[in-house]
Amino acid sequence: MHHHNTSIEAHRNQQKSFRSSDGVIKYIDEGKGDVILLLHGIPTSSWLYRKMIDDLVIQGSRVIAPDMLGFGNSDSPDGYEIYSSAAHAKRLIELMDYLAVKSWNHLMHDAGGFWTWELLKNNPNRVNKLIVLNALILENGFFPPIKMKEGGFAKFILSLYRTQITSGILLKMLFKNGLTAHKLSKAEFTGYQLPLLEGKTKGMYYFFTQLSSPFPNYEETLQQLTIPVTVIWGKQDKILKWSPQENRVTELLKIKACHLHILDANHFIQEEKPTRITAIINAFIH
Repeated sequence: MHHHNTSIEAHRNQQKSFRSSDGVIKYIDEGKGDVILLLHGIPTSSWLYRKMIDDLVIQGSRVIAPDMLGFGNSDSPDGYEIYSSAAHAKRLIELMDYLAVKSWNHLMHDAGGFWTWELLKNNPNRVNKLIVLNALILENGFFPPIKMKEGGFAKFILSLYRTQITSGILLKMLFKNGLTAHKLSKAEFTGYQLPLLEGKTKGMYYFFTQLSSPFPNYEETLQQLTIPVTVIWGKQDKILKWSPQENRVTELLKIKACHLHILDANHFIQEEKPTRITAIINAFIH
């Protein structure tokens, strides 16, 4: 196994560019074979998957890992609805159409859940197999630490993410709460902090202010899916909990017991258990 990128600069050098209808999206595209799309959440980027990409490629997948608009190395245009789940889903479809990928295996994390359900609502035939990591599914599994109304307070909070000292404090809290025993190196931490220091908080602003609206109900979308689903979940996650929603999600998505993997990990399972996750994925998709 060759080592993954140790610096965000090397990671960015590996990215390709796609001009979506709303701005440039940067993405990793590595390997040959059946496509697997790796979708990050908030406030992360494709950097979240740096420890998994090589493993998936070696096992015969073509890995596509985008930085969604407003995140990572992608553009962060002005606007509000441009960061809605429906708009994120539309741009994912644009990217896959541009790459001439008719259907793919799909993995998502965190807010990537909303973007995925929105995509599947209108394009259920585009995804062959679905892999769910600690993601937004049903309201009863979600315990948000903060909800903000649109306006000055939310803008102030998000401005704190853009300055070296305060963004460092906020991100350290995020990872302290989202990782169990694992510590990020300085270079790894920088990979997450850099986009925020570049001012990429508009996508976050949309998401955090949307949390004060009703939680979107995707039950119908989930119920209509006929594709195989596997769940890989870090059970120490305090914000996204599996157990309260387990029965309903298992029923809606018709998840087989053998496709349910509850790991001794926290929210950022890609940091804590990358090789375990890729082993489960490779067994599931091949």
